Amino acid sequence: MILAAGVGERMRPLTDRQPKPMLEAGGKPLIQWLIERLVAAGWTELVINLAHLGMQIEHYLGDGRALGASIAYSREPAPLETAGGIATALPLLGEGPFLTVNGDLYCDYPFAQLRDAAQRMGTQGLLGHLVLVNNPAHHPEGDFALREGRISATGAPRYTFSGIGLYDSKLFADTRAHERAKLAPLLFKAAAIDRLSGEIFQGEWRDIGTPDRLAALDRVLKSGNAKNP
Repeated sequence: MILAAGVGERMRPLTDRQPKPMLEAGGKPLIQWLIERLVAAGWTELVINLAHLGMQIEHYLGDGRALGASIAYSREPAPLETAGGIATALPLLGEGPFLTVNGDLYCDYPFAQLRDAAQRMGTQGLLGHLVLVNNPAHHPEGDFALREGRISATGAPRYTFSGIGLYDSKLFADTRAHERAKLAPLLFKAAAIDRLSGEIFQGEWRDIGTPDRLAALDRVLKSGNAKNP
């Protein structure tokens, strides 16, 4: 699932006319870079949630065949936050672990390796698996610690949640569809009962949350200096 329903407040005025995942860097929308990487890693069955100007995303991507994917859409009248959006899309996602990624990321994360993590989730009774990264300048305090492969809400060093995660549908058992709900409380609750695993990714990862970060990525991609563009 690609999370693409947000308004993108920090990206205004750019997002007054376009949804954030459709903003371009290096000549392509952010969401296209992401889909191409997912498809190359074998993740071809995609669900995308839509709200703010979402028809632009649907019109551009269609059913996904042009990019080698099959895309279904979960439409929200207004953004439902991350957990609310996922809970609403569960009928399209099915049972068991599924991959979720923020639609405003640029990264060279090897998505294929998450298939092994998904298998471990099933055998170990885990509710999720998070990809963590070193804390960027705009988020120096981090989100979670990692101890022997398990996510902890306390301890040090702390790392930033990348927006890439595997989740079991059971994580959202108490989250109502079509209602706003944040993801963080569910993750902290699962971490407290030792049911979240994790890993640290040291490669290329950018949270494109502001116009300055979008412009910086655009310069890097056009210069040819990005890792695995």
